[in-house]
Amino acid sequence: MRNLLIFVESRFPIDRARLKKTLNTFLDTSGIKGDVEVSVAVVGDRKMRNINEKFHKESGTTTILSFAQAETTSHGAGFVEPPDGILRLGDIIISYPQAVERAAEENMLVDDKVDELLIHGLNNLLGKEESGLLS
Repeated sequence: MRNLLIFVESRFPIDRARLKKTLNTFLDTSGIKGDVEVSVAVVGDRKMRNINEKFHKESGTTTILSFAQAETTSHGAGFVEPPDGILRLGDIIISYPQAVERAAEENMLVDDKVDELLIHGLNNLLGKEESGLLS
């Protein structure tokens, strides 16, 4: 079972089925099997600013934040088998207004940018290094 918990502020047109498909494709290509749970929130800049200031002590908004449930290394080590057998990777928070702005700058569809951000967040949750994808 792969469980994608999605919270979207109502004013943002997010394709939930597409997010789930992107998650499943990523997990398949990463060789992650078994029960997995990931939480994704798509929020506005005000909420993103608040979260960024509270947890990272940085002012201003950002495009994406991710919070892993467990400490990982660059090789994905560090995960402990939970008693219920569900691997809870963590939380990904995406700023929709920032995604729209980045998509326009890069001349791409917003849905494609949101997919890219989700993959970036998943890589962060797994402790995989990505260079140069986002600033």
